Amino acid sequence: MEGILPLWKEPGLTSHDCVFKVRKLLKIKKVGHTGTLDPQVDGILPICIGQATKISSIIMESPKVYEAEITLGIATETEDQEGQAIKKEKVSETLTIDDIERALSDFEGEIEQTPPMYSAVKVKGKKLYEYARMGIEVERPQRSVTIHHMELLSESIDWSEDYSTASFRIRVKCSKGTYIRTLCVDIGSALGYPAHMSQLTRTESGTFCQTQSITLEDLRKAVVDDKIEENLYSIDFALQKFDTLYISEQDVSRYKHGQVLPLPGNMPSTDPFRIKVETTNELIALYQIHPSKKDFMKPHKMFQVPAQT
Repeated sequence: MEGILPLWKEPGLTSHDCVFKVRKLLKIKKVGHTGTLDPQVDGILPICIGQATKISSIIMESPKVYEAEITLGIATETEDQEGQAIKKEKVSETLTIDDIERALSDFEGEIEQTPPMYSAVKVKGKKLYEYARMGIEVERPQRSVTIHHMELLSESIDWSEDYSTASFRIRVKCSKGTYIRTLCVDIGSALGYPAHMSQLTRTESGTFCQTQSITLEDLRKAVVDDKIEENLYSIDFALQKFDTLYISEQDVSRYKHGQVLPLPGNMPSTDPFRIKVETTNELIALYQIHPSKKDFMKPHKMFQVPAQT
């Protein structure tokens, strides 16, 4: 069994919990996830099975789409709803949807972020959350991330009963390594208020989206009904953003053995790119432009292909 299982992670589970449960349900050892989601976050978590684990890092590097709720008026130590409030300020009732949309537009493109203290980023060999738990604040290196697109989902502002806080929802398509918590805090700052991320859902990861996903409960039913294969997506499907170089059956052996080869005349437009057999459409490998040998290419990922009979 091999492929990618687009699991819908429910709140309360860690990503490692999900891998453990899938491994146990499918009775397969070679299982890995494609990027952690915090326990309180729900959403799409592609699980790689069998030789699909070879591409887990590629899925991890792919853009993600999140839907988040931002609450203005309260800042927390963790930048999300789990932490203790560290600052409160009443939000002015003059705040409008237009104000929010103008603020959001300033965050598209490449931006700088400072990772939150409660995060797994390492500084001097220790994770930031370890320092935070000891009450030690350390200097955190800024990182560049890309906000490909951001839109306001709310048509109106959701005010608390006493009109002290205001909440609204956004959708964000972003690069790997983006802290949505920090983005929410920075948006609040741009609007002039302390803020935190009060809810988060990941709706897309690479080529996988919510409509393709399966819950652990439905996965259990699929195991009983022997319908697991119906819920698995191929490695080729996960790599569809990469261009394809089709090869003849006579050339298959050279690629299957991972040879360094001259670049073709009909060079694919992406790097890396898929190598597929013209007659069978089978995926053989991912190749890339050789970093040191001009006009040559080398294997990036190799895939086992069933022997032809």
